Amino acid sequence: MTAASPAFPPGPLDEDRKVLLARLVEGLDAPALWWLSGYTAGLAQGHGAPQLAVLPGGGAAAAPQSGQRLTVLYGSQTGNARREAEKLATAAEAAGLAVRLVRADAYPTRELASERLLYIVISTQGEGDPPDDAIGFTEFLSGKRAPKLPELKYAVLGLGDTSYADFCGIARKLDARLAELGAQRIHDLGQADLDIDSVAAPWREAALAKAGELLRAAAPASGAHLATVTPLRPAAAGWSHERPFPAEVLANQRITGREFRAVGFRKYGPVEKDVRHIELSLEGSGLAYEPGDALGIRHRNPEPLVASVLEAARLDGNAAVTIEGETLPLHEWLATRRELTRLSRPFLAAHAERSGSASLRQLLDPTQPAGLAALLADHQLVDVLRRWPADWDHQALVAALRPQAQRLYSIASSRKRVGEEAHLTVDALRYHAHGHDHLGAASAFLAALEEGAQVPVYVEPNERFRVPADASRDIIMIGPGTGVAPFRGFVQERAETGASGRNWLFFGAQHFNTGFLYQAEWQEALQRKELHRLDLAFSRDQPAKVYVQDRLRERGAELYAWLQDGAHLYVCGAIAMGKDVHAALLDVVAAHNGGDREAAAEYLTTLQAEGRYARDVY
Repeated sequence: MTAASPAFPPGPLDEDRKVLLARLVEGLDAPALWWLSGYTAGLAQGHGAPQLAVLPGGGAAAAPQSGQRLTVLYGSQTGNARREAEKLATAAEAAGLAVRLVRADAYPTRELASERLLYIVISTQGEGDPPDDAIGFTEFLSGKRAPKLPELKYAVLGLGDTSYADFCGIARKLDARLAELGAQRIHDLGQADLDIDSVAAPWREAALAKAGELLRAAAPASGAHLATVTPLRPAAAGWSHERPFPAEVLANQRITGREFRAVGFRKYGPVEKDVRHIELSLEGSGLAYEPGDALGIRHRNPEPLVASVLEAARLDGNAAVTIEGETLPLHEWLATRRELTRLSRPFLAAHAERSGSASLRQLLDPTQPAGLAALLADHQLVDVLRRWPADWDHQALVAALRPQAQRLYSIASSRKRVGEEAHLTVDALRYHAHGHDHLGAASAFLAALEEGAQVPVYVEPNERFRVPADASRDIIMIGPGTGVAPFRGFVQERAETGASGRNWLFFGAQHFNTGFLYQAEWQEALQRKELHRLDLAFSRDQPAKVYVQDRLRERGAELYAWLQDGAHLYVCGAIAMGKDVHAALLDVVAAHNGGDREAAAEYLTTLQAEGRYARDVY
C-alpha cells in the first residue's frame, strides 16, 4: 500500500450496505466477481477507477500503463497453452508484478505499439499453424500493418508435439517476427513437447526473474504500483487433468453398421468401422461443462498394443524400471505412463543411433522434412521397432519414450437434457499396416469399456466454441463423421433453452446405411423443429465422391444469406477437413460479393474476430 492509500475500514459493513452489496452482485458469475474484487481493491488502495483491459472470458480487468506491467498473451487449441499462461500470470502475481492475462483473439492489436513487456505462450496446431484463437493476432503480426517495436521486450514459450515435423512452428515464427520488427528478446524461445513442464517450468522461472528486474527498475522512476491489478481466476478446485474424476460408464453402444473400409493409405487393408456412443456418469463430481467443451480422458494403453511393443523390443514386461524415483514393471510403464502410438523426433534420433540405420538417419535429415513427416504420420512405435531393430534395455526405452498424452473428446450432450452425464462419440481406430494390425490407444481403450467400468475424466473448457449468447441468432454447424459430436450438444442445448434461432447441420460420412451417426435423433429433431435444416454428403454412395464442402458450395446462396443475417458458423472435425471447408467458404463468399477473394478472406476473418466463425479441428 502506498503512503497515500486510505486505511481499511475498522469493522464489517453495516446492514444497509450489506443489502446494497448483495443486490449489486446478485446474478454475477465467477469471472465477474473476480473482476469486481480487483476493481474495488483498486479503489480501496486509492488508485481511482482503473483502466479496463480485455480478459479471456470477454470481461475486463484493471490495468496500469503498459510500461509498468507484464502482458501475458496466449493462444491455445486444447487448453495446455492457456494453463501454462495462467501459471505464468499467477507466478507473476505472487511475485508482486503487475500482470495482464489475455487470450490472443481478445488482445487489441492497436495496443501492440505501446506495449513494453510481452510474454507469449502459444501452441502449434497441426503442421505449423496457429491455434484458432491466435489466427487473427498472428496474421496481424505477420502483415504489413504490424508496427515497428523498438521499445518492446518479449519472450515466447511454444507448446508443440514432436510427432509433427514442424515442431513448435508458430512459436518460432512469432519469435523471429518480433525480433524482425525491432523488439528485444529478453529470454530464449522455449519449445515444449508433450512433457510440457520439463521445459515450461524452468522457462517460466527464468523469464519471470527478468520481468521482475525490468518492472522493478522502472518503478522508482515512474512511481508505478507493482501490486497485481489484473484479478486472475483461482485454480479450479476438485477434479482436473492432474486429478481426473473416475466416471462410471453408463452405456457403450456401437452406432455404425458393419461396413468395411480402407483407411488412409492404399496399402492398408480393410478394417471394420466402429463408432461408439458412450455415456458417462458425472454424478457427485461437481464437474460442469457447456456444449462445445471437451472431456479429457486418461486412458490405459490396450494390452495388445503393449504386448506388441514388448515383443518387438525383445524386453521382459515384468522387469522393474525406476524413473525419477518411481518404480514400476516395464509393462505398467508402457500401459499407463508412456506414449506408444505417437512418435517423436528425439526418440527416432535415439533409435537411429542404437540401430545404426543409415536409412533412418536420412529420414531425420532436417533438409528433407517430407520424409520425416511421412514417417511420423505412417508409423507407430512398434513399426519403428520392427523396421529398424535395435538393442534397447528396459530403463533406456522408458526414458526415451514420451510421457503419455491425455486425449480430448468433444462432449456430445447438453447437461440441460442429460443431467449429470457426459456423452462422447468415439471412432475406435483399427487398421492394418506394414503387415500387422494396429489400434488407436485411447479410442480402443474407450471402445472396450463395459457398463459399470470407470474411466478417469476431466472437463477441458473451450470458450470459443459456444452457442450464441443471443438465442435468436441462427447457427450453421459443419461436422462430418465424429465431428458432429458437439453439435448434438448444441441442438439439445438450444431446444432446452427455447432458443428461437434456426439450426442448420451439414453432416458427412462414407455411406448412408452404415455411417449416418445419430440418424434417428436428427430425424426426430427435424420433426420437433429443434433442427431446421439438414444437408448430407455420403462420399462413397455414388461414383463421384461428395463431401460436406461440396454441399456448402451447392447451398452457397442460402448459406451466405444466413451469414449476412447474423448467423454463427461452426466447424468441427479433422484439420484437413477444416481446411477444405474453409476453402469452400471462401468460394461461397466470393461468389456472392462480386468475386473478390481477398474481400472474402477478410469477411471470414471478421467473422472469426466477432466470434461468429469458430472451429474445433484436430
